[in-house]
Amino acid sequence: MFATTKMLDCCYVAAFLLVLSSSIPVLNASAGDADQNYRSCVTECGETGCVGGKCFPECTISLNGVPLNHSRNLIEKLIVQWKKGSCKNNCQYHCMIDREEKRALLDHHDPIKYNGKWPYKCIYGIQEPASVALLALNLAMHFHGWVSFISLLKNKLPLKVGKKAHYGYAGLWHVYGFLSVNAFFWCAVHHSRDMELTEKLDHSSTVALVGFSLILAILRTLNISNEANRVMISAPLTSFVTTHILYNCFMLDFGWNKTICQVLIVMQLTVWTIWGVINQHPSRWKVLLVIFGSIVSLLLQAFDFPPYQGLIDAHALSLASTVPFAYLWWSFVRDDAEFLASKRAKRSKMKSK
Repeated sequence: MFATTKMLDCCYVAAFLLVLSSSIPVLNASAGDADQNYRSCVTECGETGCVGGKCFPECTISLNGVPLNHSRNLIEKLIVQWKKGSCKNNCQYHCMIDREEKRALLDHHDPIKYNGKWPYKCIYGIQEPASVALLALNLAMHFHGWVSFISLLKNKLPLKVGKKAHYGYAGLWHVYGFLSVNAFFWCAVHHSRDMELTEKLDHSSTVALVGFSLILAILRTLNISNEANRVMISAPLTSFVTTHILYNCFMLDFGWNKTICQVLIVMQLTVWTIWGVINQHPSRWKVLLVIFGSIVSLLLQAFDFPPYQGLIDAHALSLASTVPFAYLWWSFVRDDAEFLASKRAKRSKMKSK
């Protein structure tokens, strides 16, 4: 994404973002998980495959009538693992709904969290329909922005002799576009079906996006075009992010992963804020507006409240707030490409004369 007095202002902004990030709660356990009735329900469902009068076939029989533990083929094992995850997911969801209905009868009006999440209404098998719809909209905005950027490079920008645009950051933005689409896709899948596999893919793809975004922010704001310098800056961050993703695959620690993401995001916002304040780029106002939108999104996530009608919660509102800013961000990327390309094209013409 993004004069002593000006630098001091940037320090205040960075400090505010750090405090804001640390104020977001990290949840390792939920009140619902301590409910003995809920835990007994999940355990019983895992053994019987039923909650009340509703039963789940994936909890009992695997493939062609073969018990779950007797599959040997690799493909069968993968399918069995998916079925086991689906069984656990269904048990947790329906036990949660059952407990909330019984709590409501006892005049316990405020819902509680189970497995770190509020109770949502599942629609057509989608666990968080509002969040999934908004994630899909964010994905569409990033895909549209990426495609429009590609179109700009091919059709409108002045070209070098080798028929390449006078814009040295195109490759970086292509990687960013791919990682953005990938991250929102897996996040939508995870919110559709919360399982161990989808959770790891969601968090890993998010870390990859956030880590690369910081690399991109540093390279662009410092105008680093030399490949050796780019590698020197990118290598340590890439190694750190890769190691963290591998650690997530081995043992996903939600709290630690969230802390890493927050630190990387705050660093990225700080870099872009400083650049937006001291640089005279014609579209810097778009960067500052996107940073403001990011702060709004963080604030919405900080005000964690139960989903209204079991559908819309603080996370969904946070996702809704990012949609217009995703469009604005890619608008800045296009403006930046046009600005630098035309600037460098003029320099090339002057040198040739």
